[in-house]
Amino acid sequence: MNDDLRSLVEYRLDEAHESIEEAVLLLHDGKPRGALSRAYYAMFYATLALLAIKELGASKHSGVIRLFHEHYVQDGTFEKEIARSLSVAFDLRNKSDYRELISPSREEAQDTLEAAKKFVAEAERVVAQR
Repeated sequence: MNDDLRSLVEYRLDEAHESIEEAVLLLHDGKPRGALSRAYYAMFYATLALLAIKELGASKHSGVIRLFHEHYVQDGTFEKEIARSLSVAFDLRNKSDYRELISPSREEAQDTLEAAKKFVAEAERVVAQR
């Protein structure tokens, strides 16, 4: 991995960690919608770090998720159970952000945050192997 690519991967992982920290603060402040969103973005940024390694990208979140599954999950590089949490978080965030009168529960936000922590740790494991 060249220096520019390494810098991009590190930047994306830093974004993932910052998003987790923000989710913790939002959840503590009783804002489950924001916490859930930031937890999802932690996973999204970690996914972008993984795709950067293979010089892949997409213009839509769904495209990023599809590429991640094609290049990291199907071949067993990334644990399937942890990978599934990205799709769950994506769906919850979409419902929460774009549908009227839908708000995630504190429990859903907490579960998504815990899943994000595991997801980012798994992404870092994969990055370290490259």
